[in-house]
Amino acid sequence: MTPDAPLKLDNRTLFIGFFKIGIVGFGGVLAIARRAMVEQWHWLTQAEFNDLFSLCQFMPGANITNLAFAFGARQGGLRGAACAVVGLLTAPIVIVLSMGALFARFATVPAVGHTVGGMAAAAAGLVAATAFKIAQPGLATLRPAFVTALAFALVILLHVPLIWVLALMLPLSIVLAWRV
Repeated sequence: MTPDAPLKLDNRTLFIGFFKIGIVGFGGVLAIARRAMVEQWHWLTQAEFNDLFSLCQFMPGANITNLAFAFGARQGGLRGAACAVVGLLTAPIVIVLSMGALFARFATVPAVGHTVGGMAAAAAGLVAATAFKIAQPGLATLRPAFVTALAFALVILLHVPLIWVLALMLPLSIVLAWRV
């Protein structure tokens, strides 16, 4: 959105856009939403997305749902907010309920357990990549890449338990961010 010509989306576009985000990214929606809204559809600039997402982190509830609500409200008031949130949540709710029913039926099959473990690893990588992309515009150094690479090496290569890596990375990240 530019100050010269503010973007104005109708409720149908909001619903369809957030439905696409929800159906593609359920379980890892932030990365998909950022890519779609900033890079693909150009609904927001990187800075606008970061500002809006930062605001949504302070609101109670799921950050991405708050983002859909805030963006939808900005575009179409309460109806726009409802269209964006319903669009975002419809597909994941149907998919998760269906998968839950299937998992309850086939939970004892070993391949199912391995598949769920693989999806967890993929989700962790997606979160790390998104955090790195969000951090890039505001930082002029490679400190986030160092922290990400160190965390990756500790967990994946050295098999350090995640809780210990988080306990180490939190103070290190704060110190490095404070120096930026």
